[in-house]
Amino acid sequence: MDRMATTDVTRVPTIVFDKVCMGFAKPSGEPLPVLADIDLVLREGEILGLLGRSGSGKSTLLRIAAGLIKPTGGRVLYRGAPLAGPAEGIAVVFQTFALYPWLTVLENVEFGLDALGLSLDEARRRAMSAIDLIGLDGFQSAFPRELSGGMRQRVGFARAIVSEPTLLLMDEPFSALDVLTAETLRTDFLDLWVEHQLSTKAVLMVTHNIEEAVMMCDRLLVLGANSGHVAAEIPVPLPQPRNRLDAAFVAIVNEIYSILTSRMVQSIGEQSQRHGGLALLLPDVSINRIGGFVENLASPSYGGQVELAKIAIPLGLKSGDVFPIAVALQILDFVDIKDGTIKLTTAGRVFARSDTDERKRLFKEHLLLFVPLVAHIHQVLDEREAHRAPRKRFELELQDHLHRNDAEKTLRTAIDWGRYAELFTYDDRTRTFGRDDSKG
Repeated sequence: MDRMATTDVTRVPTIVFDKVCMGFAKPSGEPLPVLADIDLVLREGEILGLLGRSGSGKSTLLRIAAGLIKPTGGRVLYRGAPLAGPAEGIAVVFQTFALYPWLTVLENVEFGLDALGLSLDEARRRAMSAIDLIGLDGFQSAFPRELSGGMRQRVGFARAIVSEPTLLLMDEPFSALDVLTAETLRTDFLDLWVEHQLSTKAVLMVTHNIEEAVMMCDRLLVLGANSGHVAAEIPVPLPQPRNRLDAAFVAIVNEIYSILTSRMVQSIGEQSQRHGGLALLLPDVSINRIGGFVENLASPSYGGQVELAKIAIPLGLKSGDVFPIAVALQILDFVDIKDGTIKLTTAGRVFARSDTDERKRLFKEHLLLFVPLVAHIHQVLDEREAHRAPRKRFELELQDHLHRNDAEKTLRTAIDWGRYAELFTYDDRTRTFGRDDSKG
């Protein structure tokens, strides 16, 4: 199991993206661009990883590759022919287990063969073979409720590979699992891949986990946002199996952290300048995580400054968890981020050592200064005599600048942060924002 991870350009392309663009309609009917001029070639024998912050279009790109949505520009070639809808030989492993709870393991796996028109005996043979290959032999009669999370995801893998796909698409397949379970399943999949026990010729994988990407992939594409585009391409020329402690492995991880943090800071600046800042994506990060991270960063262990790559593991965080927190702190001007290093600002140091009331006061000031959406909601409520406004009003505004899902997540974060700062109230039953005049 000592195969070098190299991209051989003489190998047959499995899927090709040629100047692919994708846009969705705003409430006004105008297009909202999500992907712009994506060029991508995935060849046989290669695992290609897609990295990038939320809003960069990774999952959209994966859905295009699956034939589930048609791009608004450019073309996609699968095995040399235009891709027009779901195609034979393409399978997907989803982030969530996506199993039918009323079906057994065997029946869930056999479901992946329904479209192939196989005989019952052949379908049963293939399903049992996939179950055995993925390490579930003996559990074929079990229902999903009887299985652990890791075993349920193994069923998801078995259902994907049972059709013997040429192209396997994976959308954060290990992110819903605990660290040890994810590591075991990841290692087992790599063993099958490296030892050529899978019929799959190529893998396209979306992940937020940098270490996971370097562990699994032969090549990585870093996607930038606004609109999603290929910001960097990073080869991973390391033999399998890989060691996280090897200097070459660590160097690639650090390079990716540096690229992503640079892109992150640039993206925040660009979004803050567009449409009065309403295009600024807010990460789904709780106040508790913000406070806990700042306290740890200010502790003697780090002295207010550390490389992001070195703080994740001690805090029990994945890289996919660290970046949203870093984005939140950068937006709030509690940190400065440069070349993969995060450093507390003066305000961040004050926040770290303040009591609850002082933190709320400082957080409120920074929300109004640096988060235009929160300031906008506050201003609208202030200008209305009843100090009330429907959620729909702000949803429609955001959807003029953000994809609907991103708009929903951003508004949800704005609600949480605004409530904490006591800038406004929100009633989810009536979906209405309001002001508590006693809080100003």
